[in-house]
Order: sequence, then C-alpha cells, then structure tokens
Amino acid sequence: SASSNKGMPVVRIVPESVPCECSVKEDAEAGIGRVMTQILEALAKPLSAEEASPKRKEREQPSRVVFKGDLEEFNRFFYKRGWGDGLPLLPPAEEAVREMLTGTDLPADHVVGRLEPRYGKATVEKIAVNAVMAGALPTYMPILIAGVEALCEPLAQLGAYGTSTGSWTPFWIVNVAVLNDVRVNCSSGSMSPGDIANAAIGRAMGLIIKNIGGARKGVEDMGVFGNPGRYASVIGENEESSPWEPLHVEQGFAREESAITLFFPNCYSQIWQYGSDDRGILNTFIYNLQPGRGGLSCLMMTPHHARTLAGKGWTKPMIKKFVCEFGRVPAYRHPSSHEGGGWTIRRPETVPPSGMDPVAIIPNPDLIKVLVAGGPGAFLGFACGSGMVGADFVTKKISLPANWSKLVAKYRNLVPAYEKY
Repeated sequence: SASSNKGMPVVRIVPESVPCECSVKEDAEAGIGRVMTQILEALAKPLSAEEASPKRKEREQPSRVVFKGDLEEFNRFFYKRGWGDGLPLLPPAEEAVREMLTGTDLPADHVVGRLEPRYGKATVEKIAVNAVMAGALPTYMPILIAGVEALCEPLAQLGAYGTSTGSWTPFWIVNVAVLNDVRVNCSSGSMSPGDIANAAIGRAMGLIIKNIGGARKGVEDMGVFGNPGRYASVIGENEESSPWEPLHVEQGFAREESAITLFFPNCYSQIWQYGSDDRGILNTFIYNLQPGRGGLSCLMMTPHHARTLAGKGWTKPMIKKFVCEFGRVPAYRHPSSHEGGGWTIRRPETVPPSGMDPVAIIPNPDLIKVLVAGGPGAFLGFACGSGMVGADFVTKKISLPANWSKLVAKYRNLVPAYEKY
C-alpha cells in the first residue's frame, strides 16, 4: 500500500521472519541469512516490462448512490467493503448529508486537506458523509472541519501515528464557546459512552481517518493490539472552573475563540490521588509516569485539584517543570540505557554513567499540557505515549457558520433525561 501510494505500484518484496524491531543480534542475523539469496536475486534480476514502466490501476468514478436497501442490508454492505468501524452506521442518504452541510458555510466540494497515509482528498461533503454515518449532528461540522485541518498539519504526524504498530489514538480537546453550544462533556464521565457530542465527534474523526485518509486495519494501520480510544477520545476543557488560562489561549488564540487541540497518545491512565494537598497531587503524577512513555503527554485534573494547586501558587509552567524535574527513574529502568529496542537511541547525555543515577522520563516541559476537566472525585488522568520525532500538539480555530444560533437552537433539546429512582 505504501509503495503504491508513493508511485511504485510494482515492488519486489522478500518476506522474512525476523521479529519486528528485533534487538537480539543472533535472531536478526539468522533471519536475514535465511533470505539473503532471495534478496540478492531480487536486486540483480532485470526489470520486467511492468516493473520498468508501472501503470496505476485506473478506478472507475463511483455513482453517488452506491446502495439501496433496508438498514440491516445497508450495514452489511458497508461493513463487507470495510467502510465501517464495527458498530452500526447510519445511512449517508442525500437528504441527511444536505442537512449535515448546513453546519458550515463552505461549499461541498471545498477540499479541506489531503489526509495521510493515502492522501485522500477530504472535501467538506466527504466529511459530512462520514459524520452522518457516525451519528453526528450538523452542529459538529465546524469541529470536524477544524479536526481535519489539524490532522493535515505535519506536526500532527498522522502518517506515522496512523500506520504505526503502536496503536496511537487521536485525542481531541474542545475549548470555549462551542463547548456548551454542542454539549461536549467536560465533567463526570467525559470519556465514557453516553454523550452524543463526545462519542459522535470522535467516531466521525475515526471514520474520516479510515475512509478518507486510507488507514485501514491490518493494511496501513499496523497496530499490534489496537486501541479502544480510537472509537472516541474527546473531552472538553472546563474553562469556567479552571484557575488558569485555557489550552487554546496557551496556543496563541483569543479567549473568546473556539478551538480544538489534537495529539496522539497510546496510553491512558486513571490514578487515585496520593493526597488531596498540592504535594499529594503532584506526587501522584510523578510516581505514575511510565519509563519509555516520554513523548507528548496530557495531565488531566479535576477543577478541585486545579484550585488546590493554584491556591498554593502553582502555575501550569511550574507544574510542567516539576513533572520533568522530579519524574525520574534510575537509569537501569529507562529504555535509553538498553541496547536495541526499536526507536531507542543510546545517547551519552541521557544515560548517566551509574545505573542508579536518575533519568528524566519526560525530558522537556513543552511535551506536557495541563487540562482541567472531569467531575468530582479523587482521581487524576494521564494520557501519554513514547512520541514521534517532530510531533507536537496541534490547535485549530473552529469557524462557525452564519446560521450558528439558529442551528444550535434546532438541536439544543437533544439531551438525555434519566429517570430518577
């Protein structure tokens, strides 16, 4: 798939049996030795006519209507073609897509960007089609368009995260005005099922990455175990209850603007506080950092935890610096002290001479964001990953259509009403 997308539809492949990212020299040499003859033959054999002048397979332009049938038949048809995510879909009928397009002033054929790994053109209409399939509302369209813009940024590293064996998940943080307008949950159970905005926005972005970007499981997406967060990892920032400036303001946007922030973790932990004072809260974070998980990270704390820290004079930069400075492990426990291990590089400046000398798990405060969210309780959250070289948090402005107030009013009453016992 990768070679074809880079203009090499015909490429010679020699399968081998060396384990992925093998660090055992004997196993690597034995595996390579078994196929060396085939490798030499593949390198030396003259090119065939097809190899010398490869031709891309021309694809027929599909009809706008690809299926007619009932809901069960529709879902089976789409699932068998790999267009779904394993859960039932809603049919992207012409009328439903037109209604979804009322959520933006952009024309349907406007290309928001090209999504890796197969560089599919993410038009506004294609975004709307996937949004309908995910059960989204038209009020989510501005968020989804901004999300696609974020995915297209080189700093997001979608091409690497979307195809890695590491099972990374897009993690979306929504800020300011649209939070209440579209009811993105920033309180209790924000990342659990039950909120249509959090669930459908995350699900729609997953379908967009798969269907437009072309990151298909076991073909381009080579995640070893996969990640349940790929169904939906969407959370709002509780700015009203935060003592600090919000995330999008940190990223250079005006406070009154709406924005969405993206990064790709592959691990998420909920950690019970070691104590309810500032020392206990901060110690909870530094003693639960995982060696080898030193990439982009998000420290999630409840409004109560945030106010406790702020009351003792802690700012976001101070918290980040503290976590980097004191979140350390003995060198022998840090991946950089071991030979091999895939992306691991042994550097003198990161590996002290003594195996007991401390090594920072997250080496740079710029790799950390602090998020105030979640409901009442004594738990803290931590989303992290080992990171890709050159990756960063990406924040994009959410542009609202001219009919925004009318659109919000149309869907405002779509909220769950739980029966009281």
